[in-house]
Amino acid sequence: MKALTLTLTQPAKPKFLQIARAIISAIKQGKVNAKEPLPSARQLAAELKTNRHTIMAAYQELIAQGWVQSIERQGYRVVESIPVESSRHARKSLKCEKNTFIWQINPTAFELDNSKPAHEYSYNFAGGNPDISAFPFHELKPYMSESLTRPRLNHLSYGNNRGDDQFISQLATYLRRARSITNKEIITVNGSQEALYLLSQVLLKPGSKVAVESLGYRPAWNAFTTAGAELVAIKQHSKGIDIEHLTQLVKQQSISLIYLTPLHQYPTTVTLPIHERGKIYQLAAKYQIAIVEDDYDHEFHYSSQPLAPLAANDPQGLVIYLSTFSKIMFPGCRIGYMAVDKSLAPALINYRSVMNHKPNVLMQDAIGRWMKEGSFERHLRRTTKQYQQRRNNLISQLEQYQEQGLDISFTIPAGGMAIWLDVKKNAKELERFALAHDIYLVSESGFHLDKENDENRYIRLGFAGMKPEKMNQGLAILFSYFNQ
Repeated sequence: MKALTLTLTQPAKPKFLQIARAIISAIKQGKVNAKEPLPSARQLAAELKTNRHTIMAAYQELIAQGWVQSIERQGYRVVESIPVESSRHARKSLKCEKNTFIWQINPTAFELDNSKPAHEYSYNFAGGNPDISAFPFHELKPYMSESLTRPRLNHLSYGNNRGDDQFISQLATYLRRARSITNKEIITVNGSQEALYLLSQVLLKPGSKVAVESLGYRPAWNAFTTAGAELVAIKQHSKGIDIEHLTQLVKQQSISLIYLTPLHQYPTTVTLPIHERGKIYQLAAKYQIAIVEDDYDHEFHYSSQPLAPLAANDPQGLVIYLSTFSKIMFPGCRIGYMAVDKSLAPALINYRSVMNHKPNVLMQDAIGRWMKEGSFERHLRRTTKQYQQRRNNLISQLEQYQEQGLDISFTIPAGGMAIWLDVKKNAKELERFALAHDIYLVSESGFHLDKENDENRYIRLGFAGMKPEKMNQGLAILFSYFNQ
């Protein structure tokens, strides 16, 4: 039975009445809710250092007043409907306390999105949504169990805010073999958003300018502006960002940071050619500008081997590489990481200690064991094959709609988890129609830094999170909009 802390008052009254009044006060204050059990007479007597008969007398008084009931073999409980006196007291208390304090909210804080979450829609075309139902929880379970039955106790205390050593070792091997990233310090984070916030606080100050893709990832922008930074939009074309425009921006303005999604540009899915990447790196090196490379879904590339990240060829050590396990596993795992130059790592780790003293090393330990045994890469192969099949299904469906006369166009993405679809009409109206018909998707306007550049023609269709049959049902409902 859980303990109950009571404050005894009215010392002039008998002890059992003091205790009864203290329990009534606890019920009124919400310390104990309706139907909840109360401590046994023996337990409460020990806590209050009195005899059991005094507690039983207090309980009998509460039963008589209608606050408590005695149930055979279950003990004493608060009644389901508490006396009218307490209800009146509660209403009076609420009335007195309402609007007595006004919170002074920092103007840089961002309001939460209180709209219906994407996963609650029947048809979820969110662009970064993995198929959580397909994750092999049964494969991870033994490693989670092993982490708990054979924990490395010295890793569970405070300290080593960089992350679990075994997980980082496995991750370093994976990055070296799969992404050609070496000579970087790995720091684990609770998802890539935490990494973006850390970077913004350590590298930026009020008035700093961050060059970002004109169509891009709003949560990253929020992290930068929270630090007081000014966002500068880089123009984009069919192959990604406009290098000439970026060059002009760098020459004309004092740019502190460049944020890019070069493998699968968010949201257009375009892959930035290797020679363009080289130009960006040379420009950044010349003007001493750090690059944040967000490689959020590197694993899912279908037509060929993905291009190596910018961080794989970084002699100056100016590229900060971000990625996450949210797409590989599920967003709730909250495992992401940064690969940074060794000279930058201490500042990030130190600042991270301001936010929290320790990452979730139990989850990291389990994933590290999973990676070490090879099951992780088998899961990647299965998932990549599955998502490629779903991409191909979406392409086939869109082509059929085109043959039926629907005026839409798209470029087949080499990888990623979504298609950038030109619907040639009012995309925002199509988004509203979709949401009203239990379909989640986001139109072009949701990704623009400068709203005046919104052509209002594109929607982003995620294909990874739904089985083909359900995806096709959702598309049929969505495209019925054009028959109205």
